[in-house]
Amino acid sequence: MEFWRNQTVLVTGGTGSFGKKFVKKILDYDVKKVIVFSRDELKQYEMAQECTDPRIRFFIGDVRDKDRLYRAFDGVDYVVHAAAMKQVPACEYNPFEAVKTNIYGAQNVIEAAIDRGVKRVIALSTDKAAAPINLYGATKLASDKLFVAANSYVGGKETRFAVVRYGNVVGSRGSVVPFFKKMAAEGKKLPITDERMTRFWITLDQGVQFVIDSLARMKGGEIFVPKIPSMKVIDLAKAIAPEAEIEIIGIRPGEKLHETMITEDDARHTVEFDNYYVIIPEFPWCPQEYEKYGIYLPEGFKYTSDTNTEWLTVEELRMLVEEV
Repeated sequence: MEFWRNQTVLVTGGTGSFGKKFVKKILDYDVKKVIVFSRDELKQYEMAQECTDPRIRFFIGDVRDKDRLYRAFDGVDYVVHAAAMKQVPACEYNPFEAVKTNIYGAQNVIEAAIDRGVKRVIALSTDKAAAPINLYGATKLASDKLFVAANSYVGGKETRFAVVRYGNVVGSRGSVVPFFKKMAAEGKKLPITDERMTRFWITLDQGVQFVIDSLARMKGGEIFVPKIPSMKVIDLAKAIAPEAEIEIIGIRPGEKLHETMITEDDARHTVEFDNYYVIIPEFPWCPQEYEKYGIYLPEGFKYTSDTNTEWLTVEELRMLVEEV
């Protein structure tokens, strides 16, 4: 709590599922001000009706616009970068737009943070950034690399950058849960791309708390990965609508059968803690504290959704869906 007291925090993409939950939670940490930075005035208006705390500020802007970020970051202590194009099909069919937001936008956030003297920046990543096969994953991998390498650009300034990487969020906007619910309510078949498909699964509240904790513990350059359970997509369909008929439609363009959060190559410089992993940057300036307290992963280790040791049952998935 002391870490956050009287600090000004800005979240890009602040009207999204993550941003709204983050803003509500971070207000409990006795912060001075929370700035919601996003480009949709309607969503900001709607969020302002729900969140009336006088410490909240709304700032219209786009991460593609470096000048606007310079203005928004004035006097900001901590930045959480959540703005991104996230839908795999949308990125596949609008690749130039995905690059402008996810890569150039990341560069703009980095440069504005350094020049404005922001203390810490943490960027949200995705399991799709590890060994990517679609454009969304590729842009987020590039973004991750930019944020890790940004620690080399700060010179004598105090600004530090890190990344949080986690899997699918239960019930987030655009996720499969509301889609399956809608299809079931209409009495339609639930489309499954492949009955073998697995995914990492995390609740929105868990994801937000992990970001808050990681921002407080970061030294600079780390990629934080939480230990979270896996689930079979077909089990999720059974949990949401056990009576609904399943239709196998085949894997879509850019879609993986299983997801990866730590590749075998990354595992060689990753340390393990009780409930998370830290991928340590391969730079001479990387912090050495993790080598003292964490345990290096064994040779050949990889963290994938199909080889995970923790799995959600149909009943556990049903309970999670009911909660959201």
